[in-house]
Amino acid sequence: MSNHLAGAVLAAGVEVPYRRQAPQDSTGDLLAQAFQRALAQAGLVPRDVDGLGVASFTLAPDHAIDLAWRLGISPRWCMDDCHGGASAINMLQHAIRAVQHGDASVIVLVSGDRFEPADFKRLVEHYNLTTRTYLRPLENGGPNSLFAMLTQRHALKHGLTRRDYGALCVAQRAWAADNPGAVYRTPMTLDDYLAAPMVADPLGRFDCVPVVCGANAVVVARAERVRGPAVHVRALQCRYNTDHQAGDGLQTGLAAVADTLWQQAGAGPQAMDVVSVYDDYPVMALVQLADLGFAPDGDLRGLLGRIAARTLAVNTSGGQLSAGQAGAAGGMHGLVEAITQLRGEAGARQVAGARMAVVSGYGMVEYRHGMCANAVVLESEGE
Repeated sequence: MSNHLAGAVLAAGVEVPYRRQAPQDSTGDLLAQAFQRALAQAGLVPRDVDGLGVASFTLAPDHAIDLAWRLGISPRWCMDDCHGGASAINMLQHAIRAVQHGDASVIVLVSGDRFEPADFKRLVEHYNLTTRTYLRPLENGGPNSLFAMLTQRHALKHGLTRRDYGALCVAQRAWAADNPGAVYRTPMTLDDYLAAPMVADPLGRFDCVPVVCGANAVVVARAERVRGPAVHVRALQCRYNTDHQAGDGLQTGLAAVADTLWQQAGAGPQAMDVVSVYDDYPVMALVQLADLGFAPDGDLRGLLGRIAARTLAVNTSGGQLSAGQAGAAGGMHGLVEAITQLRGEAGARQVAGARMAVVSGYGMVEYRHGMCANAVVLESEGE
């Protein structure tokens, strides 16, 4: 294991069940539930916690310190994060450093959102100043139109069709069928996918991540504070704003850090038992997989064949495309799934003998494509 990240481990990874309809619980309530579940899994109590990180779009006007007050904790380390789908790994990087350098010994990272329809509309129309100033007046319909154009570029470059992107959605839905926490579990065929209503050509209904409400949490702690099973971090790399929005969006910052990530991990893509990539749209799952080196020969159809055959276990929760995207929690969903798999607690969808996993984050669209990308390699404790 790399000494670079030694000393801090992941002691828990939990999810408050995602729901399609907004619950009575507030965003703060959902985050508090995730906090409590994470401590219970780690065998800890609130007084053990001296660090808190929060990622949420709808907790405002509250911040991490307001949530700390509501939770009754007095942290030495406190962090708000606003990096969307890259939030979880971004917070994880800072939390590991905080634990290594003695700024905290037990940090809980929580992420989640509760959306009413008006909340989501407000978010996509005022996502940032660029969106509000240049895209909102066009009534472009939010991110679906942007990623429809990106998918068109990707399909043209790689010679792919809707059937190819659909193969990923169908494979992930098959995983979701064994995940009781997935919002959409009904088996889906390729014909079902192709028959779904068009949203923004070439994106159909099943290409667009469903908005849900929910929360996730992980616990980062000094290794000696953890009594139960722990997951170790072998490598972690981040790269933001690599192309200043001047590129075509068909490559993320992961391409710039992949070699360093695998060198730091002391293992390559072929050693990964579980892969979780941020899947707000099928095209972005394929882009991240390629950037991480899972299609070294550029054969994306071959990669999709491995995913369909489960010789490569990708997004074993069903991914966000079937489990749902609970706002900022979407960036932590794949991390929690990887932790669950490495702890051997994934039930019917458990990947046998899972020892190593890679998780990626992606997000925060400026006006063309996401600016943030990061990845972490995890390993379960040996016998």
